[in-house]
Amino acid sequence: MTEPGPLGEKITIGISSCLLGEKVRFDGGHKLDHYLKDTLGAYVSWMPVCPEVETGFPVPREAMRLVGDSSSPRLVTVRSGMDHTDRMRAWAKRKLGEIEKHDLCGFIFKARSPSSGMRGVKVYGASGVPTHAGVGIFARMFMERFPFVPVEDEGRLHDPALRENFIERIFVFRRWREMKRSGGTIHALISFHTEHKLLVLAHSPKHYMLLGRLVADAKKRQRHALLEEYFELLMDGLKLLATTRKNTNVLQHIAGYFKKQLSSEEKQELMDVIRAYHKGFVPLIVPMVLSNHYVNKYDQPYLKRQYYLHPHPVELMLRNHV
Repeated sequence: MTEPGPLGEKITIGISSCLLGEKVRFDGGHKLDHYLKDTLGAYVSWMPVCPEVETGFPVPREAMRLVGDSSSPRLVTVRSGMDHTDRMRAWAKRKLGEIEKHDLCGFIFKARSPSSGMRGVKVYGASGVPTHAGVGIFARMFMERFPFVPVEDEGRLHDPALRENFIERIFVFRRWREMKRSGGTIHALISFHTEHKLLVLAHSPKHYMLLGRLVADAKKRQRHALLEEYFELLMDGLKLLATTRKNTNVLQHIAGYFKKQLSSEEKQELMDVIRAYHKGFVPLIVPMVLSNHYVNKYDQPYLKRQYYLHPHPVELMLRNHV
């Protein structure tokens, strides 16, 4: 099992243009994120989007903010008070139609932007005092149009657990798309489910159980409805963070496959490493490396198929920090 690298097919991800260093912000600046552009950029093909510039506003330009009701705010310029909500929405509707043709597997928004912030955007009420309950105009329309596409903002991606979760989801999303393109047969679904069992378990034992039931009854269900329900449950479950406790459960589950093969010294070593991870003394990558070593040493075919053991390129070093 391999994932795309610098020389392979890349995953297409949308991103706010300023995060790639493009000088499109209202003040003529940018918000370059080196991890996104240089590190993650080796594995993804970016589709940069700047709602303000693509709507037709110049650089530099008057700053804008959200005003009114946080559930349906207006986009208004700060000094002149001009309302550009309808103009932005008309552009966004056209843009989302274009985006749909590109099979995006994720989107990274600019945090707190009145057009692109996906949560916590300031919304100014009649008193002039802002709440942090808004969603940017374009971000809201994107998430409503593509509710299961993984999304995050660059601010939250500084958190190692949220970063690992988001990148894991975009790779799962791409593998799902590939399975559907190959025919989306019941046999393909069962294979996909088998390969992702432990990954799902690390996120949500509840979803692990529900997805297992769906697959067990697969031959009794209408295929299109089955695939749709499975996918929605899968993406819903993967949004939940894989905690230390849940990862420890999966690691112990993996260790159980070697009960008859490991020597007493090897068993002790593996359990000691899992325990050290559980107590927070070492990151997840430590028990993962040892588990993968035993998978290869003892040629465990079921575990070799598990994406939990290699959910994304090791070069991203995501499990070094969780």
